[in-house]
Amino acid sequence: MTAETAILVLLIITALGFDFTNGFHDTGNAMATSIATGALKPKVAVAIAGILNLVGAFLSVEVAATITKDVLKIQSKSGSLVDGLNAETAVIIIFAGLVGGILWNLLTWLFGLPSSSSHALFGGLIGAGLAALGTSGINWNGTIDKIIIPAVASPIIAGIVAACGTWLVYAITKRVGQITKERGFRYGQIASASMVSLAHGTGDAQKTMGTIALALIATGHLNADSVKHGLPFWIVFSCAIAIALGTYIGGWRVIRTLGKGLVEIESPQGMAAESASAAIILTSSTAGMALSTTHVATGSILGSGVGKPGATVRWAVAGRMLVAWVITMPCAGLVGAVTYGIAHAIGGLAGAITIFVILVALAALMYWKAQQQKVDARNVNADWDDTTNSVVPTTADDDHSDRPTAGTPA
Repeated sequence: MTAETAILVLLIITALGFDFTNGFHDTGNAMATSIATGALKPKVAVAIAGILNLVGAFLSVEVAATITKDVLKIQSKSGSLVDGLNAETAVIIIFAGLVGGILWNLLTWLFGLPSSSSHALFGGLIGAGLAALGTSGINWNGTIDKIIIPAVASPIIAGIVAACGTWLVYAITKRVGQITKERGFRYGQIASASMVSLAHGTGDAQKTMGTIALALIATGHLNADSVKHGLPFWIVFSCAIAIALGTYIGGWRVIRTLGKGLVEIESPQGMAAESASAAIILTSSTAGMALSTTHVATGSILGSGVGKPGATVRWAVAGRMLVAWVITMPCAGLVGAVTYGIAHAIGGLAGAITIFVILVALAALMYWKAQQQKVDARNVNADWDDTTNSVVPTTADDDHSDRPTAGTPA
Protein backbone atom coordinates (compact mmCIF):
# COMPACT_ATOMS: atom_id res chain seq x y z
CA MET A 1 0.00 0.00 0.00
CA THR A 2 1.41 3.39 -0.98
CA ALA A 3 1.50 6.36 1.40
CA GLU A 4 -1.13 8.10 -0.70
CA THR A 5 -3.49 5.12 -0.45
CA ALA A 6 -2.91 4.79 3.30
CA ILE A 7 -3.75 8.49 3.79
CA LEU A 8 -6.87 8.02 1.67
CA VAL A 9 -7.99 5.11 3.89
CA LEU A 10 -7.44 7.23 7.02
CA LEU A 11 -9.43 10.02 5.41
CA ILE A 12 -12.39 7.74 4.64
CA ILE A 13 -12.40 6.48 8.24
CA THR A 14 -12.30 10.07 9.49
CA ALA A 15 -15.07 11.10 7.09
CA LEU A 16 -17.32 8.35 8.44
CA GLY A 17 -16.41 9.54 11.93
CA PHE A 18 -17.59 13.02 10.98
CA ASP A 19 -20.79 11.51 9.57
CA PHE A 20 -21.35 9.75 12.90
CA THR A 21 -20.90 13.00 14.87
CA ASN A 22 -23.19 14.75 12.39
CA GLY A 23 -25.85 12.16 13.19
CA PHE A 24 -25.82 12.48 16.97
CA HIS A 25 -25.23 16.25 16.88
CA ASP A 26 -28.30 16.79 14.69
CA THR A 27 -30.79 14.26 16.12
CA GLY A 28 -32.46 17.09 18.01
CA ASN A 29 -33.28 18.92 14.79
CA ALA A 30 -35.96 16.34 14.08
CA MET A 31 -36.89 14.87 17.43
CA ALA A 32 -36.30 17.47 20.17
CA THR A 33 -39.84 18.86 20.11
CA SER A 34 -41.48 15.42 19.93
CA ILE A 35 -39.45 14.30 22.95
CA ALA A 36 -40.18 17.53 24.84
CA THR A 37 -43.95 17.29 24.36
CA GLY A 38 -44.12 13.56 25.06
CA ALA A 39 -45.30 12.68 21.56
CA LEU A 40 -42.51 10.10 21.46
CA LYS A 41 -40.47 8.44 24.17
CA PRO A 42 -36.80 9.43 23.87
CA LYS A 43 -35.42 6.03 22.82
CA VAL A 44 -38.26 5.47 20.33
CA ALA A 45 -37.67 8.92 18.84
CA VAL A 46 -33.97 8.38 18.15
CA ALA A 47 -34.67 4.91 16.71
CA ILE A 48 -37.19 6.35 14.23
CA ALA A 49 -34.79 9.17 13.38
CA GLY A 50 -31.95 6.71 12.77
CA ILE A 51 -34.00 4.54 10.42
CA LEU A 52 -35.29 7.50 8.41
CA ASN A 53 -31.82 9.07 8.17
CA LEU A 54 -30.67 5.76 6.70
CA VAL A 55 -33.46 5.79 4.12
CA GLY A 56 -33.01 9.49 3.30
CA ALA A 57 -29.34 9.03 2.51
CA PHE A 58 -30.24 6.97 -0.57
CA LEU A 59 -32.66 9.47 -2.11
CA SER A 60 -30.42 12.05 -3.81
CA VAL A 61 -26.85 13.09 -4.70
CA GLU A 62 -27.41 16.78 -5.47
CA VAL A 63 -25.79 18.03 -2.25
CA ALA A 64 -22.88 15.60 -2.66
CA ALA A 65 -22.22 17.08 -6.11
CA THR A 66 -22.19 20.56 -4.55
CA ILE A 67 -19.46 19.52 -2.09
CA THR A 68 -17.23 18.18 -4.86
CA LYS A 69 -17.23 21.41 -6.87
CA ASP A 70 -18.50 24.41 -4.89
CA VAL A 71 -16.16 24.59 -1.86
CA LEU A 72 -12.54 23.82 -2.82
CA LYS A 73 -10.83 24.44 -6.16
CA ILE A 74 -8.51 21.49 -6.40
CA GLN A 75 -9.24 20.67 -10.04
CA SER A 76 -8.75 22.60 -13.25
CA LYS A 77 -11.43 22.69 -15.95
CA SER A 78 -9.65 19.86 -17.75
CA GLY A 79 -10.17 17.58 -14.73
CA SER A 80 -6.53 17.48 -13.59
CA LEU A 81 -5.35 18.86 -10.25
CA VAL A 82 -4.54 22.57 -10.22
CA ASP A 83 -0.95 23.57 -10.85
CA GLY A 84 1.37 22.94 -7.92
CA LEU A 85 -0.99 20.50 -6.20
CA ASN A 86 -0.38 16.77 -6.02
CA ALA A 87 -2.84 14.08 -4.97
CA GLU A 88 -1.26 13.52 -1.55
CA THR A 89 -1.47 17.21 -0.63
CA ALA A 90 -5.06 17.40 -1.88
CA VAL A 91 -6.04 14.50 0.36
CA ILE A 92 -4.29 16.09 3.36
CA ILE A 93 -6.28 19.30 2.77
CA ILE A 94 -9.57 17.38 2.86
CA PHE A 95 -8.38 15.29 5.82
CA ALA A 96 -7.53 18.43 7.83
CA GLY A 97 -10.90 19.94 6.98
CA LEU A 98 -12.67 16.89 8.38
CA VAL A 99 -10.66 17.13 11.61
CA GLY A 100 -11.76 20.75 12.00
CA GLY A 101 -15.39 19.77 11.47
CA ILE A 102 -15.33 16.87 13.92
CA LEU A 103 -13.62 18.79 16.74
CA TRP A 104 -16.07 21.70 16.45
CA ASN A 105 -19.00 19.27 16.42
CA LEU A 106 -17.77 17.61 19.60
CA LEU A 107 -17.02 20.88 21.38
CA THR A 108 -20.46 22.35 20.68
CA TRP A 109 -22.10 19.04 21.62
CA LEU A 110 -20.22 19.15 24.94
CA PHE A 111 -21.78 22.55 25.69
CA GLY A 112 -25.19 21.53 24.35
CA LEU A 113 -25.09 24.10 21.55
CA PRO A 114 -26.99 23.19 18.37
CA SER A 115 -24.43 24.58 15.93
CA SER A 116 -24.25 23.53 12.29
CA SER A 117 -22.36 20.32 11.48
CA SER A 118 -22.50 21.35 7.83
CA HIS A 119 -20.83 24.68 8.43
CA ALA A 120 -18.26 23.05 10.70
CA LEU A 121 -17.31 20.83 7.76
CA PHE A 122 -17.28 23.71 5.28
CA GLY A 123 -15.26 25.87 7.67
CA GLY A 124 -12.71 23.11 8.17
CA LEU A 125 -12.33 22.54 4.43
CA ILE A 126 -12.06 26.27 3.67
CA GLY A 127 -9.51 26.82 6.45
CA ALA A 128 -7.33 23.94 5.27
CA GLY A 129 -7.73 25.11 1.67
CA LEU A 130 -6.64 28.64 2.54
CA ALA A 131 -3.62 27.35 4.46
CA ALA A 132 -2.53 25.17 1.55
CA LEU A 133 -3.57 27.09 -1.56
CA GLY A 134 -4.41 30.63 -0.49
CA THR A 135 -7.56 32.45 -1.57
CA SER A 136 -7.35 30.99 -5.08
CA GLY A 137 -8.05 27.53 -3.64
CA ILE A 138 -11.61 28.43 -2.59
CA ASN A 139 -14.64 28.54 -4.86
CA TRP A 140 -15.97 31.80 -3.44
CA ASN A 141 -18.97 32.04 -5.78
CA GLY A 142 -20.15 28.55 -4.91
CA THR A 143 -19.49 29.09 -1.19
CA ILE A 144 -21.51 32.30 -1.11
CA ASP A 145 -24.39 31.10 -3.30
CA LYS A 146 -24.79 27.56 -1.95
CA ILE A 147 -23.61 27.97 1.67
CA ILE A 148 -23.44 31.52 3.07
CA ILE A 149 -26.69 32.95 1.68
CA PRO A 150 -28.76 29.87 2.67
CA ALA A 151 -27.15 29.98 6.13
CA VAL A 152 -28.44 33.51 6.71
CA ALA A 153 -31.80 33.16 4.97
CA SER A 154 -32.94 29.69 6.08
CA PRO A 155 -33.53 30.29 9.82
CA ILE A 156 -35.38 33.52 9.06
CA ILE A 157 -37.62 31.87 6.49
CA ALA A 158 -38.16 28.85 8.74
CA GLY A 159 -39.03 31.10 11.67
CA ILE A 160 -41.57 33.07 9.66
CA VAL A 161 -43.20 29.93 8.24
CA ALA A 162 -43.36 28.27 11.67
CA ALA A 163 -44.70 31.42 13.36
CA CYS A 164 -47.48 31.77 10.78
CA GLY A 165 -48.27 28.06 10.99
CA THR A 166 -48.39 28.13 14.79
CA TRP A 167 -50.61 31.19 14.91
CA LEU A 168 -52.96 29.62 12.37
CA VAL A 169 -53.11 26.31 14.25
CA TYR A 170 -54.03 27.99 17.54
CA ALA A 171 -56.55 30.25 15.81
CA ILE A 172 -58.31 27.29 14.18
CA THR A 173 -58.32 25.13 17.32
CA LYS A 174 -59.06 27.78 19.95
CA ARG A 175 -62.40 26.16 20.76
CA VAL A 176 -60.91 22.69 21.08
CA GLY A 177 -60.14 21.43 24.57
CA GLN A 178 -56.49 21.43 25.61
CA ILE A 179 -56.27 17.68 26.25
CA THR A 180 -57.91 16.82 22.93
CA LYS A 181 -55.71 19.32 21.12
CA GLU A 182 -52.48 17.96 22.60
CA ARG A 183 -53.43 14.34 21.91
CA GLY A 184 -54.36 15.03 18.28
CA PHE A 185 -51.32 17.11 17.46
CA ARG A 186 -48.95 14.54 18.95
CA TYR A 187 -49.84 12.21 16.09
CA GLY A 188 -49.14 15.05 13.69
CA GLN A 189 -45.81 15.63 15.42
CA ILE A 190 -44.74 12.05 14.86
CA ALA A 191 -45.42 12.38 11.13
CA SER A 192 -43.73 15.79 10.77
CA ALA A 193 -40.70 14.79 12.87
CA SER A 194 -40.31 11.71 10.68
CA MET A 195 -40.26 13.94 7.61
CA VAL A 196 -37.49 16.07 9.14
CA SER A 197 -35.45 12.93 9.84
CA LEU A 198 -35.89 11.78 6.26
CA ALA A 199 -34.91 15.24 5.01
CA HIS A 200 -31.86 15.29 7.28
CA GLY A 201 -30.61 12.04 5.80
CA THR A 202 -31.23 13.38 2.31
CA GLY A 203 -29.13 16.49 2.97
CA ASP A 204 -26.51 15.83 5.63
CA ALA A 205 -25.38 12.31 4.76
CA GLN A 206 -24.58 13.60 1.30
CA LYS A 207 -22.08 16.11 2.66
CA THR A 208 -19.86 13.29 3.84
CA MET A 209 -20.46 11.39 0.61
CA GLY A 210 -19.33 14.46 -1.31
CA THR A 211 -16.22 14.81 0.85
CA ILE A 212 -15.18 11.20 0.23
CA ALA A 213 -15.95 11.61 -3.47
CA LEU A 214 -13.78 14.75 -3.58
CA ALA A 215 -10.84 12.80 -2.15
CA LEU A 216 -11.39 9.98 -4.65
CA ILE A 217 -11.53 12.51 -7.49
CA ALA A 218 -8.27 14.08 -6.30
CA THR A 219 -6.52 10.70 -6.29
CA GLY A 220 -7.91 9.63 -9.65
CA HIS A 221 -10.20 6.90 -8.29
CA LEU A 222 -13.40 8.67 -9.40
CA ASN A 223 -14.35 10.83 -12.35
CA ALA A 224 -15.76 14.23 -11.38
CA ASP A 225 -18.36 14.21 -14.16
CA SER A 226 -19.81 10.92 -12.95
CA VAL A 227 -20.83 12.30 -9.53
CA LYS A 228 -23.94 14.07 -10.82
CA HIS A 229 -25.19 10.71 -12.15
CA GLY A 230 -24.60 8.88 -8.88
CA LEU A 231 -21.92 7.70 -6.47
CA PRO A 232 -20.45 4.24 -5.93
CA PHE A 233 -22.81 2.21 -3.77
CA TRP A 234 -20.21 1.60 -1.04
CA ILE A 235 -19.90 5.37 -0.42
CA VAL A 236 -23.66 5.86 -0.12
CA PHE A 237 -24.13 2.75 2.03
CA SER A 238 -21.28 3.45 4.45
CA CYS A 239 -22.31 7.09 4.92
CA ALA A 240 -25.95 6.10 5.41
CA ILE A 241 -24.99 3.58 8.10
CA ALA A 242 -22.65 6.03 9.87
CA ILE A 243 -25.19 8.86 10.11
CA ALA A 244 -27.97 6.46 11.12
CA LEU A 245 -25.88 4.99 13.95
CA GLY A 246 -24.91 8.46 15.14
CA THR A 247 -28.55 9.51 15.10
CA TYR A 248 -29.59 6.46 17.11
CA ILE A 249 -26.94 7.19 19.75
CA GLY A 250 -28.81 10.43 20.36
CA GLY A 251 -27.05 13.74 21.02
CA TRP A 252 -28.99 14.22 24.23
CA ARG A 253 -27.22 17.42 25.26
CA VAL A 254 -28.30 19.18 22.07
CA ILE A 255 -31.76 17.57 22.13
CA ARG A 256 -32.27 19.03 25.60
CA THR A 257 -31.32 22.55 24.53
CA LEU A 258 -33.61 22.52 21.49
CA GLY A 259 -36.52 20.82 23.26
CA LYS A 260 -36.42 22.57 26.64
CA GLY A 261 -34.09 25.56 26.39
CA LEU A 262 -35.68 27.73 23.72
CA VAL A 263 -39.43 27.45 24.26
CA GLU A 264 -41.69 25.47 26.59
CA ILE A 265 -43.25 23.84 23.58
CA GLU A 266 -46.68 22.26 23.10
CA SER A 267 -47.64 19.71 20.47
CA PRO A 268 -49.31 22.17 18.04
CA GLN A 269 -46.13 24.27 18.07
CA GLY A 270 -43.98 21.18 17.61
CA MET A 271 -45.94 20.05 14.58
CA ALA A 272 -45.81 23.51 13.01
CA ALA A 273 -42.05 23.79 13.61
CA GLU A 274 -41.26 20.34 12.24
CA SER A 275 -43.47 20.79 9.18
CA ALA A 276 -41.75 24.08 8.34
CA SER A 277 -38.32 22.48 8.78
CA ALA A 278 -39.11 19.47 6.61
CA ALA A 279 -40.49 21.58 3.76
CA ILE A 280 -37.47 23.89 3.66
CA ILE A 281 -34.82 21.16 4.00
CA LEU A 282 -36.31 18.93 1.30
CA THR A 283 -36.69 21.86 -1.08
CA SER A 284 -33.09 22.97 -0.58
CA SER A 285 -31.71 19.42 -0.96
CA THR A 286 -33.46 19.10 -4.32
CA ALA A 287 -31.79 22.36 -5.41
CA GLY A 288 -28.38 21.12 -4.27
CA MET A 289 -28.06 23.73 -1.51
CA ALA A 290 -25.90 22.57 1.38
CA LEU A 291 -28.33 23.87 3.99
CA SER A 292 -27.85 23.60 7.74
CA THR A 293 -30.67 21.57 9.23
CA THR A 294 -29.69 23.00 12.62
CA HIS A 295 -30.31 26.57 11.47
CA VAL A 296 -33.64 25.59 9.95
CA ALA A 297 -34.84 23.61 12.98
CA THR A 298 -33.80 26.30 15.46
CA GLY A 299 -35.46 29.02 13.40
CA SER A 300 -38.63 26.94 13.25
CA ILE A 301 -38.70 26.32 17.00
CA LEU A 302 -38.19 30.03 17.73
CA GLY A 303 -40.91 30.84 15.22
CA SER A 304 -43.30 28.47 16.97
CA GLY A 305 -42.69 30.39 20.19
CA VAL A 306 -43.28 33.74 18.54
CA GLY A 307 -46.43 32.47 16.82
CA LYS A 308 -48.13 31.22 19.97
CA PRO A 309 -49.91 33.96 21.92
CA GLY A 310 -48.41 34.30 25.38
CA ALA A 311 -45.51 31.91 24.80
CA THR A 312 -42.16 32.64 26.43
CA VAL A 313 -39.03 32.49 24.28
CA ARG A 314 -35.67 32.26 26.07
CA TRP A 315 -33.79 34.79 23.99
CA ALA A 316 -30.65 34.42 26.12
CA VAL A 317 -30.33 30.79 25.00
CA ALA A 318 -31.09 31.83 21.42
CA GLY A 319 -28.33 34.41 21.71
CA ARG A 320 -25.80 31.76 22.72
CA MET A 321 -26.81 29.71 19.70
CA LEU A 322 -26.45 32.71 17.39
CA VAL A 323 -22.92 33.31 18.65
CA ALA A 324 -22.09 29.65 18.00
CA TRP A 325 -23.51 29.93 14.47
CA VAL A 326 -21.44 33.02 13.68
CA ILE A 327 -18.15 31.57 14.90
CA THR A 328 -18.63 28.01 13.61
CA MET A 329 -17.02 28.45 10.20
CA PRO A 330 -14.12 30.66 11.39
CA CYS A 331 -13.31 28.39 14.36
CA ALA A 332 -13.56 25.16 12.38
CA GLY A 333 -11.54 26.88 9.66
CA LEU A 334 -8.82 27.79 12.13
CA VAL A 335 -8.63 24.19 13.34
CA GLY A 336 -8.52 22.97 9.74
CA ALA A 337 -5.70 25.38 8.92
CA VAL A 338 -3.66 24.47 12.01
CA THR A 339 -4.23 20.76 11.40
CA TYR A 340 -3.07 21.09 7.80
CA GLY A 341 0.00 23.01 9.00
CA ILE A 342 0.92 20.20 11.39
CA ALA A 343 0.43 17.48 8.78
CA HIS A 344 2.31 19.45 6.12
CA ALA A 345 5.24 20.22 8.45
CA ILE A 346 5.70 16.54 9.35
CA GLY A 347 4.92 15.40 5.83
CA GLY A 348 3.51 12.32 4.15
CA LEU A 349 1.86 9.43 5.96
CA ALA A 350 3.49 10.38 9.28
CA GLY A 351 1.77 13.77 9.14
CA ALA A 352 -1.61 12.18 8.43
CA ILE A 353 -1.19 9.70 11.29
CA THR A 354 -0.20 12.53 13.63
CA ILE A 355 -3.33 14.58 13.03
CA PHE A 356 -5.46 11.42 13.26
CA VAL A 357 -3.95 10.65 16.70
CA ILE A 358 -4.54 14.25 17.81
CA LEU A 359 -8.17 13.97 16.69
CA VAL A 360 -8.75 10.72 18.59
CA ALA A 361 -7.09 12.07 21.75
CA LEU A 362 -9.14 15.31 21.80
CA ALA A 363 -12.35 13.43 20.99
CA ALA A 364 -11.72 11.05 23.90
CA LEU A 365 -11.05 14.00 26.22
CA MET A 366 -14.33 15.70 25.32
CA TYR A 367 -16.26 12.44 25.68
CA TRP A 368 -14.75 11.92 29.14
CA LYS A 369 -15.63 15.48 30.12
CA ALA A 370 -19.24 14.97 29.01
CA GLN A 371 -19.59 11.92 31.23
CA GLN A 372 -18.87 14.03 34.30
CA GLN A 373 -22.26 15.73 33.87
CA LYS A 374 -24.21 13.30 31.77
CA VAL A 375 -27.38 13.99 29.82
CA ASP A 376 -29.24 11.00 28.44
CA ALA A 377 -32.75 9.69 27.77
CA ARG A 378 -33.54 9.67 31.50
CA ASN A 379 -32.99 13.37 32.21
CA VAL A 380 -33.29 15.02 28.80
CA ASN A 381 -36.71 16.47 29.75
CA ALA A 382 -35.73 17.77 33.19
CA ASP A 383 -36.92 21.29 34.00
CA TRP A 384 -34.73 23.99 32.48
CA ASP A 385 -32.85 26.20 34.94
CA ASP A 386 -33.61 29.76 33.81
CA THR A 387 -31.15 31.32 36.25
CA THR A 388 -28.13 29.54 34.77
CA ASN A 389 -29.40 28.50 31.32
CA SER A 390 -28.17 25.09 32.38
CA VAL A 391 -28.16 22.40 29.72
CA VAL A 392 -28.08 19.69 32.40
CA PRO A 393 -29.80 19.21 35.75
CA THR A 394 -27.95 20.91 38.58
CA THR A 395 -28.41 17.99 41.01
CA ALA A 396 -29.37 14.37 40.85
CA ASP A 397 -32.53 15.15 42.81
CA ASP A 398 -34.07 17.49 40.23
CA ASP A 399 -33.52 15.52 37.04
CA HIS A 400 -37.00 13.96 37.10
CA SER A 401 -35.47 10.74 35.79
CA ASP A 402 -37.83 8.68 37.96
CA ARG A 403 -40.93 10.31 36.48
CA PRO A 404 -42.62 9.62 33.16
CA THR A 405 -42.29 12.27 30.45
CA ALA A 406 -45.31 14.57 30.30
CA GLY A 407 -48.00 13.01 28.20
CA THR A 408 -46.16 9.71 27.96
CA PRO A 409 -47.45 6.50 29.54
CA ALA A 410 -45.62 5.59 32.73
